[in-house]
Amino acid sequence: MQELLVWLLLLALLAVRQRPEAQWPIGVRRSVLVLLVLLLGRYLHWRLTASLNLATPLSSALSWLLLLAEAWLLLAGLLPLLLSWRRFDDGRTAANAAQAQWQAGSWRPSVAVLVPTCGEPLPVLERCLISCSGLSYPHTTVWVLDDSGRAEVQELAARHGCRYLSRRERRHAKAGNLNAGLAASTGELVAVFDADFVPQQHFLERTIGLLAQPDVALVQTPQVFFNADPLMRNLAMERWMLPDEDNFYRWIEPVRSAWGAVVCAGTSFVARRSALEQVGGFNEAALSEDFVTGIALLGQGWRLRYLGEPLSAGLAAETLLDFVRQRQRWAAGTLQSLRLPQGPLRQLGLSLGQRLALLEGCLHWLNHLPRLLLLLMPLCYGLLGVAPILLSRDGLLGQLLPLWTAMLLSVGWLNRGSRHALLSELPSWVLSIPLATTVAASLLGRFGGFRITPKQQPRERGGANPLLSLPLLVLLALNGLNLLSLVRALTAPGSANASLQLGLLWALLNLLGLLVALRACWDCADPAPVPWLAVPLEGTLRAPDGAVWNAQVEAISERGVDLLIVSGAQGAAAATALPPSRPQQLQLLLRPQAAGAPALPALAGERMPAKPYLAGPCASRHSRISVRWSAGQPEALQQLQRWLFCRPGCWRLRRAPFEPRALLALFRRLLLPPRRLGPGQRSLVVQAAGSGGR
Repeated sequence: MQELLVWLLLLALLAVRQRPEAQWPIGVRRSVLVLLVLLLGRYLHWRLTASLNLATPLSSALSWLLLLAEAWLLLAGLLPLLLSWRRFDDGRTAANAAQAQWQAGSWRPSVAVLVPTCGEPLPVLERCLISCSGLSYPHTTVWVLDDSGRAEVQELAARHGCRYLSRRERRHAKAGNLNAGLAASTGELVAVFDADFVPQQHFLERTIGLLAQPDVALVQTPQVFFNADPLMRNLAMERWMLPDEDNFYRWIEPVRSAWGAVVCAGTSFVARRSALEQVGGFNEAALSEDFVTGIALLGQGWRLRYLGEPLSAGLAAETLLDFVRQRQRWAAGTLQSLRLPQGPLRQLGLSLGQRLALLEGCLHWLNHLPRLLLLLMPLCYGLLGVAPILLSRDGLLGQLLPLWTAMLLSVGWLNRGSRHALLSELPSWVLSIPLATTVAASLLGRFGGFRITPKQQPRERGGANPLLSLPLLVLLALNGLNLLSLVRALTAPGSANASLQLGLLWALLNLLGLLVALRACWDCADPAPVPWLAVPLEGTLRAPDGAVWNAQVEAISERGVDLLIVSGAQGAAAATALPPSRPQQLQLLLRPQAAGAPALPALAGERMPAKPYLAGPCASRHSRISVRWSAGQPEALQQLQRWLFCRPGCWRLRRAPFEPRALLALFRRLLLPPRRLGPGQRSLVVQAAGSGGR
């Protein structure tokens, strides 16, 4: 009877899940949280009293180790869900009211815009400076804080009307660079953008209003990216997966905001200079100077506000090794904060709720140790002949399946579609070993140094880094031997039991996860790595002889555009095919896709010269061609960059697609060869048409 009631509750949860969480009253979310707590408590009671294998010292040790790892992960995963018991939102309503009140008043603070840089490619830095110098708020001074000391960076800063500062002694990495910028600049407020980030033109108008409240020290906005991260790109899953950061900025940060524990994320924020000076500037002793500085501000009684509106975008890591090293730095920096006086454990002045919310971020990284144990534990069945968990049919149907079904149904619903329950876990298995080693080293006090993530580096050849792929290959081989042993055991007469069947299922899931992780390790070749965007636009392509083709924009970047030709040539030439890829000037005129679409900026009415570079004839209907912008019009290209990256409303928030379909898409991708990125095979980030612009 108890099991029947549990499954009826799960059916009710399935019905609730048909509508987004935000459309239900808060009582429904709290009811789901209560259900999860009850199922989890029931499951852990069963694990402790009826599933431990205590037959031998080895089986006892493995069984207790598995239970501890499983309980840690379940309880750590429950903490952010329980923190969402409070009402929370993304801060837009408060920002709208604050902006209206601020604009009706007379306070117009000066703003120092700090752009720390250390060796980024000039095109990356210039993209940032074009946007920062084009901010529509007038009382700004842009400072380029160059820790590479390059003369060409100084020239670039002068060209875009920015101040330039280079330190003689480059100590304390980014924190020291920012503190040097604080000392050299003036301005009541300070905005910080990493050199690869591009703010929208109205960034300051949307954020300054929240700082009009005298107890607010900092306003943080989300980080979104105009290129896909390596996991998405290497698996060709840009359409189906969401970046890891989406879950943090769309759910974790709003939940923490409800507890007064907003995390400073190092870029795309505005702070009050007097508040930063009160805590001694950015913390130079911390690897994660942003995280620790934000905690210090909270400890001094300041408030940090979160505005969950995408107001800037940047470059994600471009190779999987860089992606992993970036996460290792974040993990080491967060765990290092536990030892610092300004960390979540030792900082005075924090409430219990703030401390718990901040410590949840530390638990996130500690989770990689028990996750690695769960990755290795199925090997016990076949290689050691030990079942670390005793499972009967009643235990499977009455305990294990109800809990995991509830988790799969509710997690994606509770986090408001910002993350899949399963899909996001499979490719991230590639992170388990390197992050577990980083966590172990951090717990021993070895944190490493600050490493800058390379940006926009050409890759003529694809390939997998052995530091990431070799451990996975070893695990894959061990898992194969484990599977063979399990199949042998299960096919022996009278040997089939629920525990061995669970071991076989577990090993098969491990095999699948390892295959996905290995496939994700293969970085695509990309000889010209610039961000390409999918924007719903139409255009007209014109040739010098007067021929005109109607075209749809399939992909657009600051380098060129990919067009789908939807009608044959009209006009003087009346040709039926596009010109071949010999040097010949073409002109492209963009226009809105349909009536009622947002008006495009002035650039849409200008003719941009381009030249074709995709060989082969193009048919008169539904053919494709790639064209590259001419380098002879730098001002027009800058206008294009501003329109691509800086116009209001261009970055859209996606919900995670229906997970079963996404999983099917992933399995299909595993059968396809790796891509070489280029014309016809772009890694695209979908962008809204947006509105406004310059």
